Amino acid sequence: MKIKLTWKIWILIIVVALSLISIFGLPPKFLEKGVLITSVEQNSSAFNEGLRKGQIIDSVDGQKVNSVDDYSRIISEKFPTEEKIKLIITTKDSQAVLFVNQSPEITIVNLPKTNIKTGLDLTGGSRALIKAKGVDLTASEVNDLVDITRNRINVYGISDVKVLPVSDLDGNHFMLVEVAGATPKDLKDLISQQGKFEAKIGNETVFIGGKRDIESVCSSPSCSRIKSCDLSSDGSTFCSFEFVIYLSEEAAQRHADITSVLGINATAGGISGRYLEKPLDLYLDGALVDSLLISEGLKGSVTTQIQISGSGSGPTREDAYLDAQDSMKQLQTILKTGSLPFELEIVKLDTVSPTLGNNFIKIILLATLAAMAAVAIIIFLRYRKLKSSLALLLISLSEIIIILGVAALLEWNLDLPSIAGILATIGTGIDDLIIVIDESKQSKNLSLKQRMKLAFVTILGAYFTSAISLLPLWWAGAGLLKGFVFTTLIGITAGILITRPAFIDIIKKIEE
Repeated sequence: MKIKLTWKIWILIIVVALSLISIFGLPPKFLEKGVLITSVEQNSSAFNEGLRKGQIIDSVDGQKVNSVDDYSRIISEKFPTEEKIKLIITTKDSQAVLFVNQSPEITIVNLPKTNIKTGLDLTGGSRALIKAKGVDLTASEVNDLVDITRNRINVYGISDVKVLPVSDLDGNHFMLVEVAGATPKDLKDLISQQGKFEAKIGNETVFIGGKRDIESVCSSPSCSRIKSCDLSSDGSTFCSFEFVIYLSEEAAQRHADITSVLGINATAGGISGRYLEKPLDLYLDGALVDSLLISEGLKGSVTTQIQISGSGSGPTREDAYLDAQDSMKQLQTILKTGSLPFELEIVKLDTVSPTLGNNFIKIILLATLAAMAAVAIIIFLRYRKLKSSLALLLISLSEIIIILGVAALLEWNLDLPSIAGILATIGTGIDDLIIVIDESKQSKNLSLKQRMKLAFVTILGAYFTSAISLLPLWWAGAGLLKGFVFTTLIGITAGILITRPAFIDIIKKIEE
C-alpha cells in the first residue's frame, strides 16, 4: 500500500536535505583533494609568487597532493639543497613558480571534510579570560582593549585566534582570548606584555602610540582611503592607501628636528616620487610593524598633520584591495591606541590538546548513538511498535543534522558547551517524542487527532519554559556558555517547528 506523505513530513525531509548540503557543501567537501594553506610567511618567495592563506594546493611539480603526508613527502625529497631549484606549486586557481633552496615558508593542513567549524576545545590550544588589574572596565574600554590585542596578536603572526569582549551577570567586563596551537605559557607571555609602540627615524624616536603624542587618527572617507590599485611586474596587484594622523605640538617639533638633517631619495622603496632618505619605522614591543615613506615636503617642517601611506598586495585586484584595507585598519588601530592602556591579569587559563578533543568527539558520538539505540529498544519493549521505535531514532538524528546544518551555515564554532547543548536537545527531544507515542495509546474517548493536539500543547509549554530559562545563560560565566545556549535553542526551536509536527503525522499514520 502506498503511503502519502503529509506536507509536514515533506518540510522535515527538505530541511534535513538542506542541512546536509550546509554541512558537506555542494559538491561534497569530503570528495575534494588537496591540502589547505593556513598561513604564508610575509615577504617570502611563496608570498611574492601569490600563495595566500585559504588556497588549496593540488600538486607540487606535477605530483598530486591529497594529504599533508603527500606534501611532506614531496618536499622532504627535494629540500634542503645547496643550490636553488625550480618548484611549481599548483593551486585550484593559480600556479606559483618558486626558485628556492629550502621548503616554502607556508603552513598547510588537510582539507576539512565538512563546513562545520570547531572551537578551541576540539582543535586544541589555549584560552585565557582576562581583566584589567585593579580597574573595572566599561564596555567601550573592553572593546578598545580587544582591538589592540587583536592587532598585537596579528603582529606576532599567530593564526587561528579569537579575541572577544565578554561580560558576566554582575556586569563585569572581560576579554576572552583563544589561540589554537598555543601552550598556556605562550599565551600568558603574550598577554602579560603590555606593549609599547614607537615610531622611529633611524635610531631616533619621533613619537609613541597613544594620546600623549597622537591627538587623533582619521578613519573617515574624507581623509582615509584606498588611493589606487596597479599591476606589479610579477603579474600580481598592489593597492596603495593613505590616511591622516594629527600629532601633538611636542611630537611635531621632534619630527621637524629629526627630518631637517635628512637627505632626499627619489626612488625610496622602489616607489616613484621624492621622499626622505630614511623611512618612518613603526615598532610594537620591539618588532618592526611597517616602514612608511616620508614625503620631501615634511623635511624640517613643524606640522601636526602627517599623511601615512602604505600598500597591500594580492594575486587579484579584490585580494589586494582587501589586504590594503586590513593593513590600513591595523595601522590606524596601532597609532590610535598604542600600548595596552591597562595592566592585565589572567582570571582563568585553560589548555586543551587536539588529541583530547578528537577522542572526546569519538566518545561522545559513540555514547550518543548507544543512548539513542537503548531508548529505541525500550520504546519497542514498552509499546511493541518497531515502526514507532525507528521513527523516534530517525527524528532524533534529523534534529542533530539540523543543528549542525544551522551551525555550519552561520559559521558557529562548536565547542564543548555546544556539544553539551546538542546532547541536551536529544534528551528533551526524546522526552517530547515519548509524550506523543504515549498519548497515541491513551483513552479512546478522544480521537487520535485530539490526542495529538493535547500532546503538542504539552510539548509547546515545555518549549517556552526551556527557552526562557536558557536566555540568562547567554551571559552567565562571562559568555563561556553561549555555545550551549545556541545549540539548545536551535535544537528545541527546530523541534517545535519542524520535527515534532512531522513525528506526530508519522505516528498518526502508524496508528491508522
